[in-house]
Amino acid sequence: MELRLKKLFIKLLIKINSKIILINGKLNFWKVKFDEHISLDDNVFISPTATIESRFGGKIKIEKNTEILDDVKILTYGGNIKIGSNCSINAGTIIYGHGNTLIGNDVLIAGGCMLIPANHRFKNIDIKISNQGLELSPIIIEDNVWIAHGCSILSGVTIRKGTVVAAGSVVNKSFPEFSVIGGVPAKLLKSRI
Repeated sequence: MELRLKKLFIKLLIKINSKIILINGKLNFWKVKFDEHISLDDNVFISPTATIESRFGGKIKIEKNTEILDDVKILTYGGNIKIGSNCSINAGTIIYGHGNTLIGNDVLIAGGCMLIPANHRFKNIDIKISNQGLELSPIIIEDNVWIAHGCSILSGVTIRKGTVVAAGSVVNKSFPEFSVIGGVPAKLLKSRI
C-alpha cells in the first residue's frame, strides 16, 4: 500500500498559476521559482531537476508545447529570455539572459549546450577582469533550428531559420538561413538549400 501511495504521489498533478505541472515526489526538488517574472503557456513540461529563475531582474516566457528537460538552467541575470512553442531544451543545457536571449519556434537544443549573451570586458590590464563589467549583446535563434550536443552560442549571434549547428561547435558569428555550420570557431559547412 505504501509503495502504491508513493507512486501515486510521484505522479501527483498540482495546479500552480493556472498551469498543471508534474511534481517528482518531493517539492523541495522543484527549482522553478514562480513569480510575476516567469510566464508559462499551456502544455509546457519542465523537469523537476530544471532551474528556472529570474535573477537580478528580467523576465522568462516559455510558450506552448515546449519541454525543458533534466538539469537545464534558465537564468535571466537581468536580461529577458523567451523560448517559443514546440521547442525541446535537453539535459544540462544552460541559457543565460544577460543581454537577452530569444529562441523561436520548433527549436531543438541538444544536451550540454550554453547560450551566453554577454562577454567580460578585459581591455584594461590595470584593472581586474572581474571589475571591468560586461558587454551585453542578444542571442537570437530563429525558427526550425537544431543545435547539436555541446555547442556554445556566444553574445551577439543570430542563428537563422532552418540552420543546423554541428556538435561541439563554438558559434561566435551569424550565418545565412538554412546553413549547416560547425567547428571551433564555427564555419559554414554547407547550405541546406
